Amino acid sequence: MGAAAAAAAARPLAPRPLTPGDLADHEALRHLVTLYGHAVDRRDYALLRALYHDDAVDDHTPYYCGPAAGYVDWLPGMMAQWRATQHIMLSQLFVLDGDRAEGEIAARAWHLTADGTRQFVAWGRYADHYHRRDGVWRFARRAFILDFAEDLPVQAGSDFGSAGVAVGAAGVADPIHRLLAGFAR
Repeated sequence: MGAAAAAAAARPLAPRPLTPGDLADHEALRHLVTLYGHAVDRRDYALLRALYHDDAVDDHTPYYCGPAAGYVDWLPGMMAQWRATQHIMLSQLFVLDGDRAEGEIAARAWHLTADGTRQFVAWGRYADHYHRRDGVWRFARRAFILDFAEDLPVQAGSDFGSAGVAVGAAGVADPIHRLLAGFAR
C-alpha cells in the first residue's frame, strides 16, 4: 500500500484522489439528502418513505426515534403546525466503504407557524448511515444533531414589490408542481 493510500485509509476525510465511482456515489448521496428536504417541505410522504430502506431507523429525539416507516407516519401530524418549511442541506461530507457509507450533513431547517406569527430555525447536522442495495443508495439510519435554534417573531416589512409572485405552500398546492412538470406528483 502506497503512502497516499495508507493515509486515506487511516483518515477517510483527508484529501485524496476521487475515482469516477467515488464521484458517482457522492453525487447519488447528495441527491438522496437533497430529496429528503424536498420531500419534507412539499409534504410528499410517499417520496420520503422511498428514501429509507425498509429496516431503516430515524432518530429525531426527543420527538421521534424508531423505524423510519413510523417516522414518516408520525411526520404529517407534526408538520400540520407549520404553514411552510425549508430544509436546506448545506455542507455534505461522506465516507464511502463499499456498499455502505456515512455522512455528516449540515442543515438549516426553517419553519413558519401555521398562523404566520413566528418562525423557528434549527441549525444542525444529520449523522447518516447509508446502504446501497440493488444499486440504490438509501438511508439506513438518520439522526439529527441540534447545534442552535432560533425562535423569532415574524417582522412585517416591505415586500419589495413582490405582488403577483408565486407563493410557496406545503404539499401539492405548491407552485413547483405546476411550474415544473417533472415535479408534479
